Amino acid sequence: MKNLYVYCEGQTEEAFVKEILRPYFWRLQLQLIPIICMTKRTVSGKHKGGIADYSKVKAELTRICREHSRELVTTMFDYYGLPANTPGMDCRENDSFATAKHIEREIEKDIGADNLFVNLVVHEFEGLLFSAPEAFANIADASIVDEVRKIRDQFSSPEHINDSVETAPSKRLEKLIPRYAKVRNSLIVSRKTGLDKIKQECQHFAEWIDRMKEYSQTTV
Repeated sequence: MKNLYVYCEGQTEEAFVKEILRPYFWRLQLQLIPIICMTKRTVSGKHKGGIADYSKVKAELTRICREHSRELVTTMFDYYGLPANTPGMDCRENDSFATAKHIEREIEKDIGADNLFVNLVVHEFEGLLFSAPEAFANIADASIVDEVRKIRDQFSSPEHINDSVETAPSKRLEKLIPRYAKVRNSLIVSRKTGLDKIKQECQHFAEWIDRMKEYSQTTV
């Protein structure tokens, strides 16, 4: 069994890694270990997830890569809302996937760790949940499911659902489902959708999964 460390933006991504990705990769003799990004501290002293400052992310990722230098480290945080000081943010590509890949490579070059490959979720984690609108029937009524489907049908893929403060996937879901519980509800929808369906609908996400599968098949 090999380990692969996943540097996550927050609790929602951590739960997805633990409950959805880990069982899938366990069968491939690869144990995914999520590590929440600790870039913020609450008044009580507890940490919470979120990407606020790239310099802090760089420091954490550098440390993680150093501590696990004989194992692979990857990331799961959103392209939407990346700090302005993130390497590659001046990219002028019109294609969302090309932009994400450019920023991923620039971060890798900036950190310079051989055991790191960076992954950004395009545009944010909640976009993946639009892969199967019918899965929302487990947390909302039929009228909401219809609205989710209408949103999905406006875009070529769930990963193309746009990234402004008003129209980011999470903002759309919060508007449709006022009591939307990010961690719990995302797991319900993800389980119902299934990893294969998410891969089928989300090209960039699928490439990340396939790269981890390739790592599981390499010799130590």
